[in-house]
Amino acid sequence: MRSVVLIPARYRSSRYPGKPLVSLLGKPMVLWVAELAARAVGNENVYVATESQSILDVVEAAGFNAVMTTDDALTGTDRLAQAAEKINADIYINVQGDEPLVDPADILKVRDAKREKMNDVINGFSWVAADEDPHSVNIPKVITNERDELVYMSRMALPGFKDPNHAPVRYKKQVCIYAFTREELAAFRAFGRKSELEYSEDIEILRFLELGKTIRMVETKPGSLAVDVPEDVVKVEAALAQYK
Repeated sequence: MRSVVLIPARYRSSRYPGKPLVSLLGKPMVLWVAELAARAVGNENVYVATESQSILDVVEAAGFNAVMTTDDALTGTDRLAQAAEKINADIYINVQGDEPLVDPADILKVRDAKREKMNDVINGFSWVAADEDPHSVNIPKVITNERDELVYMSRMALPGFKDPNHAPVRYKKQVCIYAFTREELAAFRAFGRKSELEYSEDIEILRFLELGKTIRMVETKPGSLAVDVPEDVVKVEAALAQYK
């Protein structure tokens, strides 16, 4: 059973154009992610999906695979669905291109969960840390049933409560490592638009609920840092310096 990592890397990011190629300690960010993914599945099983010739050239020059996709992909998962049409594998693992501190062990944990439940979409989660605000709209909160199946995901602080004595002690948040089959990715793309909930929350995994898919949440390591805006570069470089 072949598992591959697909890294969506869009040059024309609305918040941070050229983000995948931003230099972190002298190396393009997308290569940090590719190298960590390779520790989990091997170089030959890592692919970068991009609409940019510049990104493709950098990735291939570093010895990794790259797949050209169109510029009109609705989301990163739609971009992966395009790439999966060109790659023969059983499991496609999405690792975000702006997560240069992703833990290879978490990639394998998500992969192994998919191997056990091939009919379920797999997504990572961790617990919101004490220094994080669960009310922040930048943190998608995860609601699961007691079988770790996703019930809903929201940028609001959920679950809610009527009685303050029943307030949740802690909150789950999404970690953007996913595992799909080619058929699941094809169905996601074939939906043809963002679902109403997906559009409102700006959380693409919610589209799978409209497809009737079970989304199984797997706990991963907390504390990963992403580069969302230029101001994030300094703190991510500091963390990478310790990581090295």
